[in-house]
This record gives sequence, C-alpha cells and structure tokens, in this order.
Amino acid sequence: MTTKSLSIFLPCAAGVEEFLRAEVAQILGLSHQALSKSQRGGVALMANQNDVMLLNLHSRLCQRVLIRVAHAPYRSELDIYEVAKEVEWDAWFNAKRTFKIEITAQHSPLKSLNFAALRVKDAICDRFRDLTGERPSVDTHYADMRVYVHLTAENVTLYLDTSGEPLFKRGWRDEVGEAPLKETLAAAMLAAVGWEQAAELGVPLYDPCCGSGTIAIEAAQIACHIAPGLNRFFAFEKFDGFALAAWEALRQEALGRIRTSPAPIFASDVAHRMVDFAEHNAERAGPNGIVSKTINFRGGDALQRMPPADLEVGQAGLMILNPPYGERIETGGFSKTMTVGSAADGQAGHDFFSLLATHWKQNFAGWTGWILTPDLKLPTRMRLKESRRVPMWNGPIECRLFKFDMVKGAVRG
Repeated sequence: MTTKSLSIFLPCAAGVEEFLRAEVAQILGLSHQALSKSQRGGVALMANQNDVMLLNLHSRLCQRVLIRVAHAPYRSELDIYEVAKEVEWDAWFNAKRTFKIEITAQHSPLKSLNFAALRVKDAICDRFRDLTGERPSVDTHYADMRVYVHLTAENVTLYLDTSGEPLFKRGWRDEVGEAPLKETLAAAMLAAVGWEQAAELGVPLYDPCCGSGTIAIEAAQIACHIAPGLNRFFAFEKFDGFALAAWEALRQEALGRIRTSPAPIFASDVAHRMVDFAEHNAERAGPNGIVSKTINFRGGDALQRMPPADLEVGQAGLMILNPPYGERIETGGFSKTMTVGSAADGQAGHDFFSLLATHWKQNFAGWTGWILTPDLKLPTRMRLKESRRVPMWNGPIECRLFKFDMVKGAVRG
C-alpha cells in the first residue's frame, strides 16, 4: 500500500451521513469540524494507510472504504479509457490478482454503461500488459480487487475498494430470516437513539421483534467495545506492500478494548425458530461468547411480552424494533399494519401497532420506544404523538425511525 495521503470516500445509506461523519471523527481521533462536510450518500476525507485500516476495522455505518484514484472530465468512452489507463494500478496490486468493475451513473450522456465498464477493464489490462507483459484476469464473483466507476454528466471518478465484501457483512451472521436487517442499518438506528451513551449509563435495551438478532447483536458489540471488523477479511490485505505488522497491531489493540457490557440487552421474537437463529448468531459475534452472554433472548409475542423481570423495579430503558412490513416481506400476505406472526394476524379489524401502543402504555411506562417503518402515518395508527422522527432508507425503501415516549395512560382516543 502507498504511503501517500489518500482521497477516501465512505458511502453510506441516505440519511446516515451525519452519523457517519461523527463516527469517522471518533475513530480517527479528529474533531467533527476537521472533516469536510458530508455529502449525500457518504463522507469524503483525506487519510493515510493506517486510517484506511482503522475505518475498515471499526466503522459500523459505512458500506465500504473507497480510495479515489482518478477524477476527470469525459465526453466519450475513449476519454474514460485514457483516464483509467493513467492510474497507477500496479502500485496497488499485481497481474496475478483478479479484479472486477462496477459502474454507476447519474445523468451520463453515454448510451451503454456496460461498454464504459468494458473500456475501464481494457485500460487496466493494457496498462499491466505494457508494463509487465502480463494482464490480470476478470472475476465477476470472487475478485481480489474491485474497481468502482461513477459517471456524472461531465466527470468520471474511479475508486479502488479496500473492503472487499461490503462492511455490513461482519463475519458472524450464518442464520437469517426472510428479510434480515443489514447490520449497517441496525447500527444507524442505534446511533440515532444514542445507544453508545445510554449503554455507558447502564440503560437497558429491548428488541421485541428481534428476528435473527441484528439489532441486539449490534447493540451488544457496541456496549462491549467489539470492533465490527474483527471477524472478517478485507481487500487491502491483498494489496502489494500490505502492512501486516501494522494491521496486526491494530487488531490486537481492538481485542484489548473488549469488555463486559455495562448495560443489559433483551430480545424476543414470536417465532421461536428466529430466536434460535439469533442465539446462534450471537455466539459467533464476539470472543469467548461475550455477546451471547450479554443478550437475554426469549420467545414470545411483542403484544404480550412484559418488561424483563430481572430489571430493578421502576427501571426503564429503550425499546427499538424493525417489525416486518409489506414491502420488506412481499410473500408474507399480511398488511403493512401487522407484524408477521403476531397474535394480531388474521384478526380482522385489529391493527398490530395500535395494540402494541396500548400494551406499551399499560406496561412500559417510562420507557422510550423507537420503530423503523416506511409508514409515515404510523403515529396516527398508534394514536401516539412522536417526539422525534429520523429519516432513514432500508435499501430502496424510504423509512422513518419514530421515537415515542411512553407515558402511562396517554393513548389518544
């Protein structure tokens, strides 16, 4: 890897940019003001090789860590070829490595993005052939290196991916349900609710629709100071000149920070099969079973589960959930107002969320509830007034993370 200062771009889901900016500042020990203003879809910054490794190891919110290797105007595919051929690809990897090209565009005048991607591939191969007499091979499934091309109406930008598999793949998930929540989105939800600070104060967290356990496991890793990248490999480990000793030092430092969670975490799901999945995932999510020991998994309907019995009398906490909804599980056959598998399913005229609101008001006074949903009318459906709404995207689905402060007897008629 080069020792030069690098232009880095960290893509993230829309709505997460400012949370990511704060996370990057924390990881790199920078002031929030020292980072350039976040842009739609990510955060850009100047960084070094050590920073690249740190961001891959510790970031919960970004999708990849990309190095910008070229940015130039273009008018045709030939221009794109020339820009790509000027990049010193041989400073990053050798002709024995495989690679793939991925391309996106906004308002590009080109008729074929596939042809533009082909020209970038040709440029990389031609450069290696001219320099070494060899050319690397393309592998569209398991490439060692990934090159990202982004076209606007006037400019082409080339990125070299340092992450490999997207960063939401933490390396612990093996068991999933029909529509698992991505770890990066779960982490964004937890950032929005202020979980890192709440955990330090010992505030309990409860997910009553835990599915395969993503939110609870992310919360436990945060509370236990477990770096999300400890269980996986990264593309930068295949770069020429990879600093193995420095990487091992960063990993050992991260391992040394792991601790017992100061806050209890609870999770339940109406499907006992999903609870089993969640428990198995938790076992792989931290060394020595620390994550599985942190989370108390239970089976049970969200409309019937009472506050955890092992909390102190009157102790309140955070409830956070991403219940299944129509766009997320199209084959479920249920309306968006009902969670799949709940006691409300099949009961005409019964709205799961209004029943949930009543249950929370009667039994979770003092707690704060957070729900991620694409239904902008959810507060009305629950007959509650939200105290905050945070825009977030679940893949292509525009959602809101609603905050509800539970005050006993405050359900509107």
